[in-house]
Amino acid sequence: MFLSFFPKPKLFFLTFVLWALATVIAWYAIGDDLGQTLSLGQLFGIDFPAVLGEGADAAAQTAYQDAYSFASDVWLYQYMFVCYALFVAGWMLYGGQKWAKWSVLGSALIVFITWFQVQVSVMINEWYGSFYDLIQKALTAPNTITLSEFYGQLLTFATIALVAITVAVFNHFFVSHYVFRWRTAMNNYYTNIWPQVRHIEGASQRIQEDTMRFASIMESLGVRFLNAIMTLLAFLPVLWGLSGYVTELPLIGEVSQALVFVAILWSIVGTVLLAVAGIKLPGLEFKNQKVEAAYRKELVYGEDYEDRAEPVKLVELFDNVRKNYFRLYFHYLYFNVVRYGYLQAGVLVPLIALGPYIVAGAFTLGVMQRISNAFNQVENSFQFLVNSWTTIVELLSIYKRLKAFEAAIGNASLPKEDLNEAQ
Repeated sequence: MFLSFFPKPKLFFLTFVLWALATVIAWYAIGDDLGQTLSLGQLFGIDFPAVLGEGADAAAQTAYQDAYSFASDVWLYQYMFVCYALFVAGWMLYGGQKWAKWSVLGSALIVFITWFQVQVSVMINEWYGSFYDLIQKALTAPNTITLSEFYGQLLTFATIALVAITVAVFNHFFVSHYVFRWRTAMNNYYTNIWPQVRHIEGASQRIQEDTMRFASIMESLGVRFLNAIMTLLAFLPVLWGLSGYVTELPLIGEVSQALVFVAILWSIVGTVLLAVAGIKLPGLEFKNQKVEAAYRKELVYGEDYEDRAEPVKLVELFDNVRKNYFRLYFHYLYFNVVRYGYLQAGVLVPLIALGPYIVAGAFTLGVMQRISNAFNQVENSFQFLVNSWTTIVELLSIYKRLKAFEAAIGNASLPKEDLNEAQ
């Protein structure tokens, strides 16, 4: 599944994690401070501003922060480009694998785009604060803002959204090709060993359909997992800073970094609830693929042989399909009760935590919007398993089916459920 597409997959993913961790640590340890010396932005007039003297007014401080932030962003992109280039070049030279251009370079591009989209979300969160503060000012003191200021804020959002939409469209196009290349690699790998796997029940479906679904789901889950990690890294400091507005929680009392505490606690509760409620679903999904394959296979044989696909046999096979679907429906019934109940209750959690401070008018509408959005981003990151559980269940069932091919390649004994019944 991975060997067909990635060069030395275990080592590849291990080095990716270690390299990513090392580059992040290096950035916060020394990399950020090296920008004034190594940044190529200086060649284009993007310099780090000189440190302000004591007593600088608010306008000068704002201008300094804006200039420093822009120069720092330019240096960060340069730093990331170098880190990406070193990792990709190393694996392109060392991997020596047919699909390395897609698996190595393509994966690096997807990771970068995911990070960029998270940064766009951070920019939008900052925009929420300034925009809703402007709205509050206009509603509480009429005619204190101009129409140009209002439309200027909308234009800022439109610019950010246009960039985000453009990147998302091209990313979707690229990912579609990426997934199909992965499917092609698996398809070629498995068809080359067809004599070894043809005796496995539903072998044709596993090569034709399961490879496509596996590549698609793995890519989707992988991107969502990376997005969750990067969103957490981007928004946790934001929520940490905004937690200064909230020092106590209803029924609990004083808690350090209260908003972060609530997000983590609520996410742990949801993960445990969903894991317990959905523990039987992977096995049922796998069995569902098995009974569907048996029924479909008999129908296919019936097209070529008169003694196959007899009504009695078809009724028996379809009865197995029906029973398993009814079991799935029942287990998904209580699973969805827990899942949707938890997600809907989650809408109220930040409002309950902020309730006393909203009533007391402890912060502006813009701050409230920033808190709410940052809380939701952090909460969703911690809830990766909650939001992805049904997809993970489907992936596990496909993985178990394709694992039979892996066993056949190594001449290992197949799991009992994969042994073909006598025909």
